Amino acid sequence: MNLRTPSTALRYGSAVVAVVLAIWARQLLDPWVQDRLPFAFQYIALAFVAWYGGFLPTIVAIVVGVLGTRYFILVPRGEFSLENEQAVWSILRYLLDGFAISLLGLALSAIRGRSTALRASEARYRQLVEFSLDAIWIHTDDNLVYLNPEATRVFGVAEPSQLLGRPVDEIIHPDEHARARERRAMMHSTGRRAPLTVMTFLRADGTPVLLEVKASPIEYDGRKSIVAVGRDVTDRARLEEQLRQAQKLEAVGQLTGGIAHDFNNLLTIIVCNLDLLKELPAVPPPAIQSIDLALNAALRGADLTRQLVAFARRQALVPQTFSLNERVSATVDLLHRTLGEQIEIKLALAPDLWPAMADPSQFESALVNLSINARDAMEQSGRLTIETTNTHLEEDYTQSNPGVTAGDYAVLSVSDTGSGMTPEVMARAFEPFFTTKAAKGSGLGLSMVYGFAQQSKGHVKIYSEPGRGTTVRLYLPRAIAKAATARTPKPDRMQEARPNERILVVEDNTEVRRTVVRQLRDLGYDTLEASGGKEAITILESGERIDLMFSDIVMPGGMDGTQLAEAATRVRPGLKILLTSGFARASIEGVATSAYLKNLLSKPYRKTELAERLRATLDAAE
Repeated sequence: MNLRTPSTALRYGSAVVAVVLAIWARQLLDPWVQDRLPFAFQYIALAFVAWYGGFLPTIVAIVVGVLGTRYFILVPRGEFSLENEQAVWSILRYLLDGFAISLLGLALSAIRGRSTALRASEARYRQLVEFSLDAIWIHTDDNLVYLNPEATRVFGVAEPSQLLGRPVDEIIHPDEHARARERRAMMHSTGRRAPLTVMTFLRADGTPVLLEVKASPIEYDGRKSIVAVGRDVTDRARLEEQLRQAQKLEAVGQLTGGIAHDFNNLLTIIVCNLDLLKELPAVPPPAIQSIDLALNAALRGADLTRQLVAFARRQALVPQTFSLNERVSATVDLLHRTLGEQIEIKLALAPDLWPAMADPSQFESALVNLSINARDAMEQSGRLTIETTNTHLEEDYTQSNPGVTAGDYAVLSVSDTGSGMTPEVMARAFEPFFTTKAAKGSGLGLSMVYGFAQQSKGHVKIYSEPGRGTTVRLYLPRAIAKAATARTPKPDRMQEARPNERILVVEDNTEVRRTVVRQLRDLGYDTLEASGGKEAITILESGERIDLMFSDIVMPGGMDGTQLAEAATRVRPGLKILLTSGFARASIEGVATSAYLKNLLSKPYRKTELAERLRATLDAAE
């Protein structure tokens, strides 16, 4: 039986039964008591019915009481008649007293209802607070007086009693004490809520935890208090910081990609003209030495540009299946010469290592860069450990490392016994040109590794502590096919033109175009020149004999190199085409999808590279 919500039948049935029992009980009393307390039991019954059943059952009880009094008490005694004033007055008094008692019972019922509703409301709110996913705590006079289970978990204690009675400042980070006191003073003085904010709190073990918190003044146990509601946003803040870092690196990557394009055009002019100068007859040996020095410097500039493009994740990779162990073993001799005798190199290569899918040459460059970084961190001497392992990244790992795909990876770990990194340095380690080596280093080594990992659909992670060395792990996707080991041999001599072969050169940069034309003529080719796509189409439509079109891709005038290639083959079906660009293939493929991009010569290029690609394109089958 639920006394809080009795059914209709129960309410009316209890009204009738209560009054009948009251009349029957009266009959059992001594006549002397009956005369002096004629309706005592009925009054009690009416009060119960009003409290339990409500208004209408009380009316029914009064009617039943009147009828019962008449037929079971007065009539058997012969006392009931309209002429008997005492009997009529008894009935009227019973009615009046009954209504009065009923009103009292109804008032008690209303109070009971409100009390029940209040208890139910308190129980609901307590459940909401106890099961809330937010931490909720209350402090009175700056001392904690209540914590819900989530607050207990967030602050790292087993039971609320471990914090109850303690100053609230004990769970707040010292750097936040002044701001927290200002917020409490504002709430006490104005009675207004404190706005939502993010603050650093402390767990019981001293670990900082970031909470998004709001607070409001309340009355708790009759005293002015403050209730605070906090949500743990530590993980969210870390992910937001990782996202900001990734966006920053992406923005810098876009900038470096554009710089690399312009710089490659300049290097093309420099490298090509130095090649031409070196081949002039009767060049004195001192001049040849100067040309070689300048050429080497230009080629180092080209390497620097490739590192910039690698960071921007736009270098033209040639991914293939290969063995990390084989590449590491083949690079060890180079590392011994590069790092010096003071650095001990230790290998720990997994015998059952999975093959990886990436660009092998870029992997070797990444290994060398990581090793040089490790050497610089060890200063005078130390041990460099190169390890390979298999690993599977779970979904839990990818959730805390945005951009990483769950799956199997072949892992290269490069560890040193150097000075290690602070968290601040680790946060900026992949930024281009960021370096802690004041007098040496370009700051592009780790940036190149980062770009290579991202473009290879892999991952790179740094583990370091000041004074305890650094480990960098490079994760490359596992390949299913067997690892490739053979390399394509290069021709021994420069490929020259055959009689009467003619090339149409399309380049908007005048200096680059003149340099390329000079190189082509030196190789024995006849040449035609165009400064843009429209001019090239006009030449093609003129009927001039043309064996190959050599065109830049990024050009003004509304027609880029890929669009020109499509239009040119419509005008001259079967025309051979070789494209070139200071941008890397990956960045161009982001805005253009053309089959001609498969045959791309990246700037800057040597004369020998140009000759080989031209010959290969001209000799290719239709």
